[in-house]
Amino acid sequence: MDGPLLTIDRADDRPLGVQLVEGLRRGILSGLLQTGDPLPSTRALAVELGVARSSVVAAYDQLAGEGYLEVRQGAPTRVARLAAPPAPAASTSGASPATAEGPVRTVVAGVASSTPATTVQTGRGAPEAGAADAGAAGGGADAAAVDLRPGRPSTARLDERAWRAAWRAAARDAVPDDTPPDFGSPRLRAEIAEHLRHARGVTCPPDDIVVTAGTSDAVALLASALRIVVGGRPRVAVEHPGYPSARRVLERRGALETVPVPVDRDGIEVAALRAIRPAPHAVLVTPSHQYPLGGRLPVATRLALLEWAEASGALVFEDDYDSEFRHVGPPLPALASLDGAGHAVLIGSFSKVLTPWLRLGYLVLPPNPALRAAVAAVRDDETCPVPGIAQAAMTELLATGAVRRHIAAARRDYAHRRTLVVDALDGIDGAPLSGLDGGLHAVVGLPSHAAAARVVARLAGVGVLVAPLSEYSAIPGEGPSGIVLGYASPPDSRLAGALGRVRQAVDEALGR
Repeated sequence: MDGPLLTIDRADDRPLGVQLVEGLRRGILSGLLQTGDPLPSTRALAVELGVARSSVVAAYDQLAGEGYLEVRQGAPTRVARLAAPPAPAASTSGASPATAEGPVRTVVAGVASSTPATTVQTGRGAPEAGAADAGAAGGGADAAAVDLRPGRPSTARLDERAWRAAWRAAARDAVPDDTPPDFGSPRLRAEIAEHLRHARGVTCPPDDIVVTAGTSDAVALLASALRIVVGGRPRVAVEHPGYPSARRVLERRGALETVPVPVDRDGIEVAALRAIRPAPHAVLVTPSHQYPLGGRLPVATRLALLEWAEASGALVFEDDYDSEFRHVGPPLPALASLDGAGHAVLIGSFSKVLTPWLRLGYLVLPPNPALRAAVAAVRDDETCPVPGIAQAAMTELLATGAVRRHIAAARRDYAHRRTLVVDALDGIDGAPLSGLDGGLHAVVGLPSHAAAARVVARLAGVGVLVAPLSEYSAIPGEGPSGIVLGYASPPDSRLAGALGRVRQAVDEALGR
């Protein structure tokens, strides 16, 4: 090994955690640490270097999120497999790279030492990594495309041991001979109520909660219930641009008309909503993180929206999209927590929090007897679509704190990946970057839909998938132009290369 792998210089202005991250990353990229090599435990390395264990934990967490390390509960932290493993660095000292038999070599203030590799206890992390190779400079497509289309969270942080334990606990229950309760299992509804109290400041009894198979199922349920309340085919206002799947679900479930309402930088324009005649029976909004533009509805506008609902007798369907992941500013109160007149229905999902594979979410019904009776009537015919065993497993994940811990770990990873997006794409003249105050995606504005189409096609040709902003328009051919890209799912090493290709494609579309 040509010199020590880790050098801690206490005269350096950089934080110790930064030095640790850079040293380990350098060792992996140079080949001094290779795929499968174990690292010391966080405690052992902290003692060896004379630093706080929290600094080592943070360094390991960051590198796991970047795709360099594989962290599994109850097993040693190891170097992850990169898509294009770097060639081993030349050694002038005759030392070999660290292996199971070879310790990581460290230097503190110029004094070399050795630390044996032992076990580290952190969450799950087995990301698929890819090197930021020639593709970042506009080379050919990777063997596997990097999917940056929005809506895909990372599951690398999911605690595998807690996940499996939850399903084992669910399987131990006696097999019932009946369908799950129409509104969901009482235990799960109680855990969701507790989760909302801590995570969103929403206080509600478990009886107000209805378990759903995600956001689309919740919207479909509300659309069917609204037909019963109205006694015919209702009109529902939707954001423009907005969530296309929810808009289509409303139309297919019998809304007479979906009425587009423009959004500004903060979210839905309440003045435009007030101008609609006759007033719609309901409005579907994403106030926490407007989908897809990313605005956050201020408290004053939230109150104005609720005032409109009370004056017009309408319902507000609040899709609490991405509320768990705020990167700039504190979270704002949910409409449901501000509503005193029984008009706001909170829609939540664990698809972005954990995994879309689970297909599990919830509604929080307001004190509105007509709506509650209508929802009950629909569920009496259709029953709860979430299997009982999935409800039992989700109950365990919430009760044991696994969901809360996962959100905290994922939030750190997503904040770091957001920084990569800003570093790569911010400041492009003619292509403003937005939508990054919260959530898991960003928007790159472009001067025309044609330019956006060129960027999407160019990126598909080099193995990067993004979505055109035009797909979110509630009025075909109208609305802002650009691309929407998610940054949560790919590990950092693949994300960095993909962002380089995005930058080049945008520059080409702008004629540079």
